[in-house]
Order: sequence, then structure tokens, then C-alpha cells
Amino acid sequence: MSEHFDVHGGARLVGEVEVVGAKNSVLKLMAAALLAEGTTTITNCPKILDVPLMADVLRSVGCEVELDGDTARITTPSALSHRADSPAMGKLRASVCVLGPLVGRLKRAVVALPGGDAIGSRPLDMHQNGLRALGATSTIEHGCVVAKAGELRGAQIWLDFPSVGATENILMAAVLAEGTTVIDNAAREPEISDVCTMLIEMGAKIEGAGTSTLTVHGVDSLHPTEHRVIGDRIVGATWAFAAAMTRGDLTVRGVNPHHLDLVLDKLRLAGAEVTPFDGNGFRVVQAERPKAVDFVTLPYPGFATDLQPFAVALSAVSEGTSMITENVYEARFRFIEEMQRLGADARTDGHHAVVRGVNTLSSAPVWASDIRAGAGLVLAGLCADGVTEVWDVFHIDRGYPHFVENLNRLGARIERVAGEPDRA
Repeated sequence: MSEHFDVHGGARLVGEVEVVGAKNSVLKLMAAALLAEGTTTITNCPKILDVPLMADVLRSVGCEVELDGDTARITTPSALSHRADSPAMGKLRASVCVLGPLVGRLKRAVVALPGGDAIGSRPLDMHQNGLRALGATSTIEHGCVVAKAGELRGAQIWLDFPSVGATENILMAAVLAEGTTVIDNAAREPEISDVCTMLIEMGAKIEGAGTSTLTVHGVDSLHPTEHRVIGDRIVGATWAFAAAMTRGDLTVRGVNPHHLDLVLDKLRLAGAEVTPFDGNGFRVVQAERPKAVDFVTLPYPGFATDLQPFAVALSAVSEGTSMITENVYEARFRFIEEMQRLGADARTDGHHAVVRGVNTLSSAPVWASDIRAGAGLVLAGLCADGVTEVWDVFHIDRGYPHFVENLNRLGARIERVAGEPDRA
């Protein structure tokens, strides 16, 4: 049975909300547990659909996984399977991050091509080229990435683009390679630093976390650890945009505000009063209608592509005209078609969108194409007259624990409703 959200317009969000562990970190940390025999414990895990899906992927290669509240306990056996072809792989883009750990530990892997969000092409060329540089062969066969190596040796690796997934897979293979690996033009996202921190806790030797050059000195083996996931900066930013769009007053806890420096600066330009708290949150107060601001998506520390739907939604209700440029995933602008259903004055031209703000959006049925687009449509619905139906909300459930409950507690009126859509 399909579900949708009925989002009642006219809400002003006020209050305090807690951000839990980062989706874009926890799934990679779970995969890293494959590198060490024994039980690794990961805390501050978000209660989202992707966590049990990743647990199924790990079980498919022989791990025991216990999910208990916000804690995941992963027991990795001495004898792992090299085949990660669970049905869960087809539902989860991040499942490809088991490739590096399996090649690192077993020197071979067969990993089903992943599924996930429909936001554009995300090829695995850089993942494969990185493994080849370490001494492995890698091909695509029968819908799987196949990699084999007699031994892995450290190498100098240059990434054509600072891909988060490629950086993680190469990193997790290199920690058990012989010699030193240098990854240049590596991704710098806080989630990469979180993975590096956990690997170092497990006994890896890594230098340069948070910079564009990672140096990895291979070790013979790693050991289990206990690690707390960093707060989810994308969810934290979602609440920041929610405050600005609804002219609200939100205090957001559980996330490092320095991971959101550029986002919070953009909201200041839009007219918000932003107060960061030392290392653990921030407050956003928007008293008047937001002012139009331009956005350009770039790899971290630039403006995250995951936040582009919120930039569009904010611009749609701002005073003035915004230019939004998408440099990372070409299909992100699919979101604009749904915003147009809500009365947004938005046009696209290649990688650019021009959005002219309107006073009020108008309610309509809309469909989420991915996690962030779905959340963006909910926030837009809060700024529309009438009741907006947001469909395909399973996407939202993959990234936002207790989203409806949190919104209602902060002053929104949203119901989760079962039933099939009428697309007539």
C-alpha cells in the first residue's frame, strides 16, 4: 500500500530539534566493520530504512548484525564471503562501499551494482581505477563489480573528481595494502573524516583526513572498535532551511555548525539571524520574508548537492530572483518540475535554474524522486495554501527519522495517509 503525507500550509516552525547520526556516514562505518574480525559497535545510528538494508548486505557476506535502538553491533567472522549480492543491494546506493573492505581483506569481491536515488549518473569508474592502481583487476560482469588481487600494494592515486564513494572504497582497501597509498583530490566531506577516525581507532595509519590528500600507510590487520557517528549535517541544514522558509525560530542540536558554515552564511544573506553553538548546534530565526540568494553546488566545503532542493524551495518563496547552478548530479533539477506543480516560478537551462520568488505557493499532489527532494516538497507544502499531498514518501523515510513527528511537534500539521494516488 502506498503512503503519502498530507501537508497543511501556513505553518511557522518554532522549537528545538535533535539531529541524529549522519546517514552518509553510518552506512560506510558499517561497511568498515568488515575489515576486522570481531564485534564492532557503532552508536548514534539514525533510525532510517537504509540502516537495516545495510545490515542485510553485511549479513549476506556472513556477519551477524544486531540493531538495538541507536546502536549497531556488527560481528565479523574470520571467514567472510566475498559475494555481496543481497537483494538489498538493489535498493541502496551506499551498498557499493563494501567493495573496498572486501578487496582489502579478502583480495577479491563480487558486489552487485547498487540502486538508490534517481539523481543522475554515478558511475563506478573511479572506484575501479583506484583498485586497479592498488594491484587488483576489476570488471563489470552480469550486473556485478568483480575485483581480484594477488596482493595489494600502495600507490599514488589521483581522482578526476573528489568522489566521496571512490575515496571511501580506495581508502578502505588501502588500509590493508602493503606500503603507502596517497589519494590526491580526495573528497573532504566530514563523513570521510568520520570514516578515517573510525579506521584509525581500528589501528589504521591515515594522515590528512579533512584535506584533499589522504596518505595511508598499510597495516597487517585491524581490530574492532566502538565509534559514535557524527551528526547529520544534511538533516541539520534541512531544519535550518525549514526555519527560514516558514519564518520560524528553530534551535538545532546534535550537529557541528562548522560543517554547515557556507549554508548558514547563505541563510544570513537571506535575512536570517543565525547563532552557532560551539560544536553542537545552532539557532535560525527568520523574522521577515527571505531575500533571494544565489546557490552553486560543489564538493565540500562547497554547497552540497544534497541541499539543492532546499535552495530551490527557499528561492521559490523568497523576495527577488535566484540563480541556482547544479555542478554535481545532472538529474537533481527533476525536483523543479514538482515545484512548478506548487506554483513555483522556476525555469531550467542546462545546469542552471532561475527561480523568481512568489508570495505563496499553491497546494497540489507532488511526487518525491529522492530523499532530499521529498523533504524539500514537504517544506514547500508548509508554505502553500491548502493541503499538499506528497507521494512516494518511502524516499523521505530513508533519510529522516521521525520526520512527521518532529514537524508536528514544531508547529506543522502533517498526516501520514495510506492509499493509492489518483494520477488522473
